[in-house]
Amino acid sequence: MKLWGLAPLLALFIHGVAGDGFVKTGGIRFLLNGSPYYANGFNAYWLMYVASDPSQRSKVSAAFREASSHGLTVARTWAFSDGGYRPLQYSPGNYNEQMFQVSFRIQTNVAVFYLSCFCFIQPFLLQGMDFVIAEARRFGIKLILSLVNNYENFGGKKQYVNWARSNGQFLNSDDDFFRNPVVKGFYKNHIRTVLNRYNSFTRIHYKDDPTIMAWELMNEPRCISDPSGRTIQAWIMEMASFVKSIDRNHLLEAGLEGFYGHSSPQRMSVNPGSSNIGTDFIANNRVPGIDFATLHSYPDQWLSSSNEQYQLSFLNNWISAHIQDAENILHKPILLAEFGKSWKVPGFSTNGRDLLFNTVYYKIYSSARRGGAAAGGLFWQLLTEGMDSFRDGYEIVLSQNLSTANLITQQSRRLYQIRRIFARMRNIEKWKRARAARGKRIGN
Repeated sequence: MKLWGLAPLLALFIHGVAGDGFVKTGGIRFLLNGSPYYANGFNAYWLMYVASDPSQRSKVSAAFREASSHGLTVARTWAFSDGGYRPLQYSPGNYNEQMFQVSFRIQTNVAVFYLSCFCFIQPFLLQGMDFVIAEARRFGIKLILSLVNNYENFGGKKQYVNWARSNGQFLNSDDDFFRNPVVKGFYKNHIRTVLNRYNSFTRIHYKDDPTIMAWELMNEPRCISDPSGRTIQAWIMEMASFVKSIDRNHLLEAGLEGFYGHSSPQRMSVNPGSSNIGTDFIANNRVPGIDFATLHSYPDQWLSSSNEQYQLSFLNNWISAHIQDAENILHKPILLAEFGKSWKVPGFSTNGRDLLFNTVYYKIYSSARRGGAAAGGLFWQLLTEGMDSFRDGYEIVLSQNLSTANLITQQSRRLYQIRRIFARMRNIEKWKRARAARGKRIGN
């Protein structure tokens, strides 16, 4: 329980030194204000959705406050909600802020489309994201904003394909999201709208706000219809280039789970079971414009018939292989962007979850300590009290899951200490160079 007493002081130091600069990459590390930066953080997909109801915004504030007090520095969340109930994007190009008419032009090599509609739309979705960014800034937390979902939750690629069908496109599957020029035009319009959004709270355009650490092209992209990987490879190349044409300030990642593909056949045995889903960890992350690699890990889902010991052994190997490849092949940082253990899985114990967290955190810490490519980890998912309807089995409520919360705080402290050591070394080198330069001037 000693770590709980350190939490407020820890938050003061960690967030106090973070400053307000953009996170960059330098070789295999994240850099903030010139010093190595480590992302001990969390997923909270629900932030914009909850903040869209002003009466519920206190939950967003509480989550950031509790996260900050445990030294957490990064949150990953959705910047999409396409169609369906309480959407951010009501239809292609129409966003929930006021009653208005939008007309925009999408030109492809197939046709030109003019889309226009009058619709009554809820006024708070975009303002909800504005609020999330403003609160994250207030509590010294950086954001990774995902731009679309692979799955049907909150619309995803299926909704985009259905919109295109409604506009006369004949599409065979949801995977045409990655191929059809009209669908890609819809998605590019969403990218353009979000990146150019002017925040009603901070008065800063999203693309100019250092509170945002990175954009994510898609949550867990998959293209089962093309296991060769060529479809997603081409899509990532096109979309990465498009994002960078609008925003050069922020980092960009693809949203990958980390499955190896045909560019590294010797590594495919590392994948859990049958995971030939059209992605390729090496090839996809080599795309120009993709600034860092990501990894997800759910041994309790992927290896559900195996015992806990085997799952932890897989986790060790899974993380080690990707850190090694990030360093030696990609030459980029790698972020473990999702991990967790569900209490809904038979045989769950808090001790088992803590073992998994310890395994992940130690792998990251060991890499960071030697200057390696592991740049942090984001557990799935953070909730605050009074959010029972959002419980999915993986949730961590810091005020309730005390042993796990202590591990989180400990990791924050360890990564902060590493950052201080590297910053001190950098200052010593700067002092030595300055001293040498003074000596040369005196000698002359």
